[in-house]
Amino acid sequence: MAQWSARSWRDKPIEQQPKYSDPSQLQAVEQQLSQFPPLVFAEEIRALRNQLKNVCVGEGFLLQGGDCAESFSDFNAPKIRDTFKVILQMAIVMTFAGSCPVTKVARMAGQYAKPRSSDFETIGDLSLPSYRGDIINGSEFDEMARQPDPERMIKAYHHSAATLNLLRAFAQGGLANLHKVHKWNLSFLASNPLKERYQQIAEEIQSALRFMEVLGINADNNATIHETSLFTSHEALLLPYEQALTRTDTLTGLPYDCSAHMVWIGERTRKLDQAHVEFMRGIHNPIGVKVGPNMPPDELIALLDMLNPDNEPGRLTLITRMGADNLANKLPELVRRVKQEGRNVVWSSDPMHGNTIKADNGLKTRNFDAIHKELRHFFAIHQAEGTYPGGIHLEMTGEDVTECTGGAYRISEADLSSRYRTQCDPRLNADQVLELAFLVAESLKAARNGEG
Repeated sequence: MAQWSARSWRDKPIEQQPKYSDPSQLQAVEQQLSQFPPLVFAEEIRALRNQLKNVCVGEGFLLQGGDCAESFSDFNAPKIRDTFKVILQMAIVMTFAGSCPVTKVARMAGQYAKPRSSDFETIGDLSLPSYRGDIINGSEFDEMARQPDPERMIKAYHHSAATLNLLRAFAQGGLANLHKVHKWNLSFLASNPLKERYQQIAEEIQSALRFMEVLGINADNNATIHETSLFTSHEALLLPYEQALTRTDTLTGLPYDCSAHMVWIGERTRKLDQAHVEFMRGIHNPIGVKVGPNMPPDELIALLDMLNPDNEPGRLTLITRMGADNLANKLPELVRRVKQEGRNVVWSSDPMHGNTIKADNGLKTRNFDAIHKELRHFFAIHQAEGTYPGGIHLEMTGEDVTECTGGAYRISEADLSSRYRTQCDPRLNADQVLELAFLVAESLKAARNGEG
């Protein structure tokens, strides 16, 4: 295999990249970014990789979630706090039900680029470049906004740095206190129409917290009660940005993409002979690969050979996104093949992307029951194959939006337009995602207890 460098991807074919009008401006921005401090540190990245190593062998669970696409215009502390809170609320339920540590990875502080199915968007007689995320161009449908602008990478870097600063403060500053997080969950349950179903887990968590207090384990003398670790992730789509933030670790001499702790490649950019796979094979971050219903087993094994040639546990997460009606027919043969080959991977389920539909009013949406169905099938398939269902990957927000239908509050298609705020794809709101956490907790508990 050819020697790798942070720029060797430039010798490969590439898809899903903007066409910048001024190459010299792009080069100047890349040079500027390459001199900026790293957003995350190699030691933090190694800590995540170690946690995922435990998940890989069935001694943990990966919870990955956040915005479909972050936005410069919707950037504020309350929104970041609300997403942080709901991730913690989900994690405490899953930790207790599964009796295992939950690794929390946010789709935040860098999720500014989005792949598109078409290079152009046409409204009436006007065709303009598609919106590819705030790191590339603007969402407004006018010629100036839609022109790719390299300077947006600088803006994305500063927004990501500010987000990380706030997340670190929240994680270490008391907002992560277990007692506080559990009170938020009790508040969620108090008004939920289906609270009886989830009440038992909540009461058991309450008893466990009281027991720890009786033993003298509290926030004053034990950091684990009031602090947590939260890692960041995004799709490594815009490779000039990712290359510019790749650094060689002074301790190990290894290259890390310091734009995030974990990065992934999507369905559209995982071709073996193309640029995104070339870039990802050389960085030492934990990486994810989206796996859709049309992935042949041989291609998956070839990807594993390329991206994890030493078969290291914790290196690679396979994020299945097949749709509730496809998963049962498509996933088992992939799971079997990976198991037969003895490959070390974390299996995670993205139940969002395969279940996107268009409502009668033209808005994209996803149905809660379809999302839950795909997750149920994911757990059942791994149970049947003797493999471990290691995680979930969700597009979600801590806000009270109306973008996905269903859930305990029965959001209908008619309700969607009342608070439909997404920059791109529909997200589960805070109530829906917490309800899903309690449902996943039941499946996780059964999986870890060896129940069918």
